Amino acid sequence: MADILDQAWELSPSVALRPEPFGALAYHFGNRRLTFLKRRELVEVVQGLGGAPDARTALERAGVPAAQWGAYARALRGLADADMIRQRDTTGEAP
Repeated sequence: MADILDQAWELSPSVALRPEPFGALAYHFGNRRLTFLKRRELVEVVQGLGGAPDARTALERAGVPAAQWGAYARALRGLADADMIRQRDTTGEAP
């Protein structure tokens, strides 16, 4: 699971996030999949993925304690498997 934390990710362009009191709803317009993000911290991480060099940095910026990173890595893997987030191509990005 640690490998997902070392990779660059972003919210899929086909996904819209709708804030909710519990976190957010993520809707994929391509596959019509609806996913509940049940923690506000997870929403913050997902929203920060595009501006972070890797998922680990997005977790740090969202203030997620390192002891919880394993659970967040599993959640991010589930979002990737559902095409809610996708790996970002970092070739050509400024360091």
